[in-house]
Amino acid sequence: MANRQLAPGIRDAIDYTLELKPFLKFTLDNGMAVYAIDAGAEEVVQLELVFNAGNWYERENLVAMATNYMLKNGTSQKSAFDINEHFEYYGSYLNRNCYNETASISLHSLTKHLPELLPVIQELITSSVMPEPELDIYKQNMKQKLEVNLKKCDFVSNRLIDEYLFGIHHPYGRYSSTIAYDALQRDQLCRFFEQYYMNGQCSIFVAGKLPVNIEQLLNENFGKLPLNKAHPPEITHVAEAAAERKYRIINDKEGIQGAIRIAGHFPGNRHPDFIKAQVLNTLFGGYFGSRLMSNIREDKGYTYGIHSYFQSHMHATAWMISTEAGSEVCEATIAEVYKEMQVLREKKVTEQELLLVKNYLIGTILGDLDGPFHIIGRWKNIILNAWGEDYFQRSVNDIKSVTTKEIQELANKYLHPEKFYELVVV
Repeated sequence: MANRQLAPGIRDAIDYTLELKPFLKFTLDNGMAVYAIDAGAEEVVQLELVFNAGNWYERENLVAMATNYMLKNGTSQKSAFDINEHFEYYGSYLNRNCYNETASISLHSLTKHLPELLPVIQELITSSVMPEPELDIYKQNMKQKLEVNLKKCDFVSNRLIDEYLFGIHHPYGRYSSTIAYDALQRDQLCRFFEQYYMNGQCSIFVAGKLPVNIEQLLNENFGKLPLNKAHPPEITHVAEAAAERKYRIINDKEGIQGAIRIAGHFPGNRHPDFIKAQVLNTLFGGYFGSRLMSNIREDKGYTYGIHSYFQSHMHATAWMISTEAGSEVCEATIAEVYKEMQVLREKKVTEQELLLVKNYLIGTILGDLDGPFHIIGRWKNIILNAWGEDYFQRSVNDIKSVTTKEIQELANKYLHPEKFYELVVV
């Protein structure tokens, strides 16, 4: 029997052995890969179809996002109302998302309802018709939302910093406008849909309490479709970073708060430094106890929160520092960011501080391994980025093994003010 008068022992998170539950992979009749995690106590399932249909592949601005959104808005057999009614009737949730390189259709449902729901998803990717009235409503709603957002300094700063990093014509630097929304035509969406959904490249990620006939169900609904027949088109985009490094934008003459973005290029998420640089980033500004938070929030009181993070795309990566501060202290805030960079370059972090950061990162990973949906999410990220099946273990090992000397060397390699773009939008 446990002695309640003795406190339990404390173990560092880095002392735990972490393992990522392996996925089951099988292939449908048409060559489509399915990655599955069969786990969990509840009779629920998450299914995600991931297409190579992000804005990387579009010829006209906003076509990829609009096409993805319109998938739920009408097929040759069902109206938008009928589609939504069908999924709501079974207590399920169907969503779609468009990213830079990929676009997805995701389903959350009770396991027992998959036979009734999968045929309708098949219908969405084979016979969506992009109805003109629905497209008009979408364009009007998005323009109204854009008009509201353009009054917000943080929204404007996010758009502009990406443009400075990659160029307005690059998929990572391009952004929406009322002109681009007005230019959207139904035939553009239909062409994109036919090439990248009906006849495109697709993978399936499924997790939860899976039915015993999951392979049969998926094969019946998706295994006969003309997907993955041809290699995806080789499309390259050349980034055109801005020559000027410092920008000050007045978006609201009466604004009392400024959005600050400081961003620089990083060699990429496959670079050998990437994982250990994430440890440096966490220490610098990646969690609540970071150097930037302790200085700029806790000590100076310039902001409610400041964060640094990697903006990691498949073809490029940027190191970003983001915050909002009073307009009168924006310049002082930027000076303190650069001061913290200098301290990290010139002085080794203590073993105690590095251990705290390592424990935080390993603890975060432990939390992300809770449940089949989190597990398949990690695998999806690894698979889509082609990091290799050993990436999880390599990342854990790098986090545990990185030294204070390596942290200082990485700071001297990457954290130089002259390598960063600097933007303030008031």
